[in-house]
Amino acid sequence: MKIGLVFIREKVGLRHGVHHIRKKVGLKRELSMWETMLTGVGIILGAGIYVLVGKAAGIAGNAVWFSFAFAAIVAALTGLSYAELSSLFPKAGAEYVYTRKAFTRRIAFMTGWMVIVAGVFAGTSVALGFAGYFSVLLATPIGITAVALIIILSFILFWGIKQSAWVGIIFALVEIGGLILIVLISLPYWGSVDLLDFSMGFPQILSAGALIFFAYIGFEEIVRLSEETKNPKKNIPRALVIAIVISTVLYMLVAISAVSVVNWQALSQSNAPLAEVASVALGVNAFIILAVIALFSTSNTVLLEMLATSRIIYGMADEKSLPKDVAKVHRVRRTPWIAIILTAVFMMIFVFMEHIEVVAGITDFTIFAAFFVINLAVIALRYKMPKAKRFRVPFNIGKFPVLPLIGALTSLLMLVHLSYEIMIYGVFSILIGIVLFEIMDHINIISKK
Repeated sequence: MKIGLVFIREKVGLRHGVHHIRKKVGLKRELSMWETMLTGVGIILGAGIYVLVGKAAGIAGNAVWFSFAFAAIVAALTGLSYAELSSLFPKAGAEYVYTRKAFTRRIAFMTGWMVIVAGVFAGTSVALGFAGYFSVLLATPIGITAVALIIILSFILFWGIKQSAWVGIIFALVEIGGLILIVLISLPYWGSVDLLDFSMGFPQILSAGALIFFAYIGFEEIVRLSEETKNPKKNIPRALVIAIVISTVLYMLVAISAVSVVNWQALSQSNAPLAEVASVALGVNAFIILAVIALFSTSNTVLLEMLATSRIIYGMADEKSLPKDVAKVHRVRRTPWIAIILTAVFMMIFVFMEHIEVVAGITDFTIFAAFFVINLAVIALRYKMPKAKRFRVPFNIGKFPVLPLIGALTSLLMLVHLSYEIMIYGVFSILIGIVLFEIMDHINIISKK
């Protein structure tokens, strides 16, 4: 009888006559739509704008602002697809969950794997960018500085989603302030060039837009905050769309300002085009101002890349596509601590690899490949789950969504225009993912439901 009571107590968690069933600890919903949106703006407004505006100006000339508008349209196509899918499945596993529902376990795993690879490489590259700026200011070793940044940001992520989001929001406001500063100091120069000069040719303007698209990458990471955002079915799509709109307006204003202050030929030759603009408008000491702003921008990008990557790792483990222990959530902090540690460790490993700029190029390959699949998932789920309530991408022919098809084609177009070297590395990363899937499938780690 005594043994039976002990057994019952352990099975149902009886404590002093009160039932206390031990529940699984999940992520904590703390973010409002505005907090999620501002976090998204911080993700999109990475370090890319500080370099890409000069490169793009060399291709499109004074019409570079139009290239930003074109890139925004391309980004919005896939962004709308993410908005629809996130309204159907507001899960941290995001891309993995969407493609699992639309296609097969293998395709879902490979999509999630590509997103993880992209996040790790992107975060590592930008961490090195932070270390480069920091080294210029304080003469610190780049590798050690990058590792130190990753460790510090890991502690912030572990501490809580609210704290992480607000660090990201504060840093994003500094980023936004830096770009607004560029616009304000350039206002006296507006009207000095013909912004409707399309003499470089429309194909060149579109080519510049393809290059600029990299400055928009990051909007897709907003959906991985679904399990930590209040009312995610409504707030995630809204946050995603608003973040893209705000970023687009800022990017176009900065592009107009840049070619107004410095002619596009000189801008295209500069490795720090916005610093060049600030120097002309404010004097040589402006470099220090831009360098400090760049520290905020790069560290924020790393923080939010680590946040998004740890959530996709957690989400895949929670969906039983990675070892279940990876999905453990800290009982006090309510954060996926093992996924955060794994993300940090992977990034620190690649910090010390040579030719990191080549490895970072895999980010583009994996992101575009994932975008291609995501757009197709919207089309598939329109027919597989026609009656499910969702945010619907506009412009449909019956059940068929037109914009996701265009999004899939533009993603494929971006993919095939990458260099052969990057294509080879990208295919190799996919092969590694296939091997991992087969191993875990063989030992029954991946759920077959």
